[in-house]
Amino acid sequence: MENYLVAIGVTAGLYALLAQSVTLAWGMTGLVNLGLAGFWAIGAYASAMATVQGGAPVPAGALLAVVAGAAAGLVVSVSTLRLRDDYLAIVTLGFAEVVRLVASNEIWLTNGTDGISRIPGLFARTPPLSFNLSWLAVVTALVVAVWWALRRLSASPWGRALRAIREDPVVAAVAGKPVVRMKAEAFAISAAIAALSGALYGHFNAFVAPDLFLPLVTIYVFLAVTAGGNGRASGAVAGAYLLVAFLEATRFAAHALPGATPLQAAALREIAVGVALIVVLRFRPQGLFPERNQKAPA
Repeated sequence: MENYLVAIGVTAGLYALLAQSVTLAWGMTGLVNLGLAGFWAIGAYASAMATVQGGAPVPAGALLAVVAGAAAGLVVSVSTLRLRDDYLAIVTLGFAEVVRLVASNEIWLTNGTDGISRIPGLFARTPPLSFNLSWLAVVTALVVAVWWALRRLSASPWGRALRAIREDPVVAAVAGKPVVRMKAEAFAISAAIAALSGALYGHFNAFVAPDLFLPLVTIYVFLAVTAGGNGRASGAVAGAYLLVAFLEATRFAAHALPGATPLQAAALREIAVGVALIVVLRFRPQGLFPERNQKAPA
């Protein structure tokens, strides 16, 4: 049981990184990125290929994943940021599907649907509890580091300009803010954080495959950010940990129902997630940690 709880803690930390990337793009800048699973996959595959096929050390692979995610985010943002919000969401969703299909069909590069296995990790895999505890420490440290960085960015002039762009990009442009450039910067940094989470996911599980990066991941992360509060990094982190705890609780609850088949249990879990989202939006639409109005600097 202890090993299971620690492993769930690592997974929750990876979701917390994804949630913080959504907070930067959506909560602070107003960019709806439904291609989150695509950037997660880019980070996972970039680091996996660098370490398995290229023989690079794990930190170098993770750094390459961050660079690849930022580059992909920059390309997507530059080509789509002049679109309206709803069109941006559609384009990014399509981008995620393109990434998944490329990973499924380009066998020479990604090994296709068989995925990439035997991805090296930072620590020895035995004993399992020690392995999971070591990963929990690393992931938690990165979650705290990203949280601290986003708080500093939010309080900086750059962060205040992003919130002004989120509220009214026309007024921000009239005030002299480079709207398109700042949106691209925020989107690229957000994609880099998601790619870092993907790289850690691959090294922790020692395996990546296209079926692991479905759009459902994006839905879960947006649910976590909505529940925690989309304007604050603290809300994103809290929402991610609560989401993983809720998903695992529903796993046991669904299987405990008498006479429920595995397919029915899975359907009941998805229904529970939808009901939870409705409840949150009904009684706490601003999230557990609503965004605070910052005072103007002296």
